[in-house]
Amino acid sequence: MASMQSRSGGQHCGASLIARQWLVTAGHCVTDGDTLGVEDPALYQFRIGSTDRTRGGELAEADRFIRHEGWDTNLHNDIALVHLTKPVHARPVAIGAAPSTGAKIRELGWGSTCMQHGCDDPVTLQQLDTAVAEHSACTVPDFDPARQLCTDNKGGTANACYGDSGGPAVVAAYGRWLLVGATSHGQSDPCVAKAGVYTNVPFYADWIAAHTK
Repeated sequence: MASMQSRSGGQHCGASLIARQWLVTAGHCVTDGDTLGVEDPALYQFRIGSTDRTRGGELAEADRFIRHEGWDTNLHNDIALVHLTKPVHARPVAIGAAPSTGAKIRELGWGSTCMQHGCDDPVTLQQLDTAVAEHSACTVPDFDPARQLCTDNKGGTANACYGDSGGPAVVAAYGRWLLVGATSHGQSDPCVAKAGVYTNVPFYADWIAAHTK
């Protein structure tokens, strides 16, 4: 788990360490909101391997962002890679198989706990045990069940929210946690009102492999 931060330590997004020198996050997390181009990696730092986003773990810098070439403002192909300036010591997470509807997942992040914009982000990493929802729960235009995961909001009581973008959804398998999703976006404000949308990371396994050789 990594916290993608401004150089002053402000929470921006989450990310997952998939190799000693590579992170995966959401495409919109590395996008300049004004130009829609890819942001300068020098603007950010990454705290990796700590449940406290302000201390502990390893503080790393990046020298390259690779956003999926099919990314657009509707958040299609909402995935990106982060290349760190040097390898870290933290243990990477392996990418699992795409989970089926009803599969149990765990979502992680430092996003808003009041479920709206404008709240202070928590310092301690939060987790939510939930499940993959039916495709019909995600009513955003062009929802693609192959490339995206629809995640259950537990009857309108809990969900990923602002600040969680890019962070992982994982499944327990073979005695370890495996990465299956990256937080993409919600469908409502407040965030708990509807199911969430995650990027289906296993769908992009070949793209990731091609860019992290």
